[in-house]
Amino acid sequence: MKLGSNIAAIVTGGASGLGAASAEALVRAGCRVAIFDMNREAGETLAKKIDAVFCYCDVTKEAGAAEAFAAARTANGPERILVNCAGIGIAQKTVGRDKATGAVTAHSLAAFEKVIAVNLIGTFNMIVHAAASMMTLDPITADGERGGIVCTASVAAQDGQIGQAAYAASKGGVAALTLPVARDLARDGIRVNTILPGLFNTPMFAGLSDTARRALEASVPFPSRLGDPAEYAALVCHICENAMLNGAQIRLDGSLRMAPR
Repeated sequence: MKLGSNIAAIVTGGASGLGAASAEALVRAGCRVAIFDMNREAGETLAKKIDAVFCYCDVTKEAGAAEAFAAARTANGPERILVNCAGIGIAQKTVGRDKATGAVTAHSLAAFEKVIAVNLIGTFNMIVHAAASMMTLDPITADGERGGIVCTASVAAQDGQIGQAAYAASKGGVAALTLPVARDLARDGIRVNTILPGLFNTPMFAGLSDTARRALEASVPFPSRLGDPAEYAALVCHICENAMLNGAQIRLDGSLRMAPR
């Protein structure tokens, strides 16, 4: 589809990081954008700055999601694009030992469930809400396209490191659902693709020391640096406009392959 003023887009996790960059890029392309996030202050500030709409949304809640989608549609019209960037991460080994006492420690089941709920179930929840609306819209291309969905997994889906069991499982789930969901929605002209970003310069890395940052950058073969969120956003826009991209998992990582730790 051609990005422009006749296209409404929703970006989850749009208040910061990859989501914020995606929201900005879509606005620059002329789209009417709604930012979904739980950080109301950051979301409203960004929405005002880029001329978007902010909608509070907990992606794990069905009723709350329905309210957010309704608000976005009232402001911008029915969405043709959904970009799923909402996500969280933790670092816990499956089992380990307490450094002070030597006692065996187990991964918190509640923490594991929370990561799965936000990253995987939340992504699917957003897909279902968006696709149900997109199916009712008239096609906007000669191919019969009605809409496009871009999800965010991670290279951890394929190269999960020590302590990433929950995160890797959640992102692996997002990657795995890409093709079956794309096939589910194909007859209705809705495309689904997933980006697997590597190491990007997002708030997750804001507290790193210079030494730690340089070590991370050196682990990326080329270019040997952290990715710029604008580079992620550029791929989002390209996926939206390239009709032959469907059911794809695309690594965006400078050929990085993560070491065990």
